Order: sequence, then structure tokens, then C-alpha cells
Amino acid sequence: MSQRFYAVLIVAVAALFFIWNSLFVVNEREQAVVLRFGQIQRVVTEPGLYVKLPFTFANADSVQMLPDRLLRSDIIDLEVQVSGGARYVVDAFMVYRIEDARKFRNGVQGGSLEVAEQRLLTRFNSAIRATYGQRSFDAALSAARAEMMVEIRDQVRPEAAALGISLEDIRISRTDLTSEVSENTYSRMAAERLTEAERLRAEGQVQARQIRATTEREASELVAGARRDAAVLQGEGQALRNATLAGVYGRNQEFFEFYRSMQAYQNALGTDGPSMVLSPNSDFFRYFKNDGIGGATSSVAGTAPAAPVQGAGEAATPAPAAPDAAPAAPNAAPAAAEPAPAGTPADAPAEAPAATPTPTQ
Repeated sequence: MSQRFYAVLIVAVAALFFIWNSLFVVNEREQAVVLRFGQIQRVVTEPGLYVKLPFTFANADSVQMLPDRLLRSDIIDLEVQVSGGARYVVDAFMVYRIEDARKFRNGVQGGSLEVAEQRLLTRFNSAIRATYGQRSFDAALSAARAEMMVEIRDQVRPEAAALGISLEDIRISRTDLTSEVSENTYSRMAAERLTEAERLRAEGQVQARQIRATTEREASELVAGARRDAAVLQGEGQALRNATLAGVYGRNQEFFEFYRSMQAYQNALGTDGPSMVLSPNSDFFRYFKNDGIGGATSSVAGTAPAAPVQGAGEAATPAPAAPDAAPAAPNAAPAAAEPAPAGTPADAPAEAPAATPTPTQ
């Protein structure tokens, strides 16, 4: 009984061993390559439980599991040089998947995913360097960046297709200047900004001088025009004043001569005036004689007239009783009479006060 039990136990264990060695499971994230003595028998891409020949230990049938999902490989801190000689530090990655497991197994030694990834990264590195080397310094930082990624992808795809790999996408995640290039770039940008500031400052100074010159010219024109208008108005007022005085004094020519003589006496015989030696019979003292307009009886030189001048605006003047009557002694003076300038001829009166003296009876 014991021998039979052990025999049955051995058979059961052997059966379980053969069954376990003949079955394999493929999940949804994998694909299986079934090999028999190193040759590919079939590729299983659908998830499930599958059967193969046992004796895996003797290489009768073996199963290699390969990923059936998107894979990613990164390049970090890759230093590239552009056409102008400047250098960038680039980070990039590629996304791919094993599309043809049979081709992948035959193209890659032992079907190693690490070997395939290394080959792709080597080609990816070369494509990045070639693409950046054909561009200018600022191309990677402009709208041409998308075009550069497409160009890199197209260069790597043939290599990936030869390995049974489908290259889905390539992205450049970072493009930075090296520290040396960054310092030079910042220095150049600062110099350009300073130059621009100096240019704007110079243009502002030029505009300020132009505005100042225009303003000064306009101010000079305004002042000159105002002075011209003032001179015109002053001349018109002076002409009107002279015409008014001429009309007033023209009414009595004898009174005008007497008034001007009184002004001359005031200027010549004042206390602060110069000393003069004149004959009493001089025509200058004609109004000090009996036949003068004022009827004065004094005949001595230097004697004041009967009605001496009291101030700059007052003068003693007689009023004739009738045009044909003899002059009488003055008994009244015009109120607030303003003297005319000395030296004006009797028949053409010059400047005189605006107020017209009016003789009284």
C-alpha cells in the first residue's frame, strides 16, 4: 500500500510539473515570444493562458516576455553646439513601443530591451546634435523648435523601425545656455539696453532743445509783436494828443505864445537853473513890459511878472475882453493847465498835456 501511494504521488508530482511547465500567462501589458530551441515559434499579443511544450530547462520551448506598452527613454544634460559656435544644454526624451516582437527579437541580440534602448539613445543623441548644429543661436528658443523635434524624430525612426520599434514621439523638454554662454549673453543684452537707453536719452535731449528753441522763438515773436502794437498804439495816441492840443491852442494863438513863454520863464529863472545875463529889453522878457499880453508894468530884468508861474501845471494868463481890445492885467489863471514841452514853435505846438487850459474872464 505504501509503495502504491508513493508511486501515485510521484506520478501526480510529475504531472503537475509537466502541466506547470507547459502553461504560461500573458497579461494585458505584455506580449510573449515562444521559442523552441532558440527559434521563434509564435508571438502572443493577446492576454490569457497559453500552452507550450514542457522541458523549458532543456530549451525545448521557452517564452520571452516583452512589454506591450509605451516606453520612455530620456537624455539629460546633453551639451550641443549651434552653427554660430554657442552651446546649449538640452534635455529630451523619446516615446516608443515594440510593435513587431519577432523583428525585435531577431534585430536585437537576445531580445534585450536595454540593448535596444541604448542603440536608440545613441541615434537620438546624434540626431539632436545634427539638428542643432544646422540652426542658429536663437532657433531652439523660437517657433522653429517644433520643426526641430519633427526633424529629430524622422532621423531616429528608421533605426527604430529596423529593430521592430515604433517611435511615437520625441520632445525637447529643456534648452538652456551653458553658464559661460549665459554670462556672455547677459552682458551683451545689458550693453544693448544701455546703448538703447543712451540713444533714447540723446533723442530726448535733441527734442528738448528743439522744443525750447521753438518756444523761445515764439516768445520773442510775441514780445516783438506786443512791442510793435504798443508802439503803434503809442504813436496813434501821441498823434491824437498832438492833434487835440493843436486844435485847442489854435483857437487863441496869442494865449499859446504867452503860455509857452511862462513855461520858459519857469525853466530858466528857477532856483536850480543856470545863471543868465540878458538885457531887460530882450525879446525873452517881452511879457514883462507894458505892451505884453499880461499888461505888466515891471521893466526891470529879473522882476517877477504880475502873475508869476506857481507850478508846472499853473500859469497866469490874461483873458482878452474882446478880440480888438487892448490886453488887460490878468485876473485869473486856468485850472489844472499842463505845460507843453519847451522849444516847440508857436505855430506848430508839440507835446502838451491832455487837459486843455481854458482862459477865464
